[in-house]
Amino acid sequence: MQQLRDLMSRNVNVINPDTTIEEAAKKMRDGGFGMMPVGEDDRMIGTISDRDIAIRAVAEGKDPLTKVRDVMSEGVTWVYEDESVEDAAMIMSERQVRRLPVVNRDKRLVGIVALGDFAVEKSEILPAAQALSEISKPS
Repeated sequence: MQQLRDLMSRNVNVINPDTTIEEAAKKMRDGGFGMMPVGEDDRMIGTISDRDIAIRAVAEGKDPLTKVRDVMSEGVTWVYEDESVEDAAMIMSERQVRRLPVVNRDKRLVGIVALGDFAVEKSEILPAAQALSEISKPS
């Protein structure tokens, strides 16, 4: 079974919770990603996604100068880089997320894995499809 380290994106930017959502959106746009871990005092405290900005900020009429901490998803679900695609798909399904931070065994952030990253390997298509099916169900 393929390990996450073999297909994760290593281009990870951590954002400070006191950064504005406008700046977060620009970093996501410029970096071509839809989620960023939020870090404070050398640890991840949450994540912010393009969806968080759209639903918790724009749709609520919040100012672009609103802080990331005010709209981020608190807590972090992550996976180890040596875990399998199937393990990640199960976590994504249970937590209803499409992206996960990836850490090494020292719990240092080393990458991000998105559901689409592992849906291409034939042996991984079923777990990925099942995870997407669960994630896409209305709550």
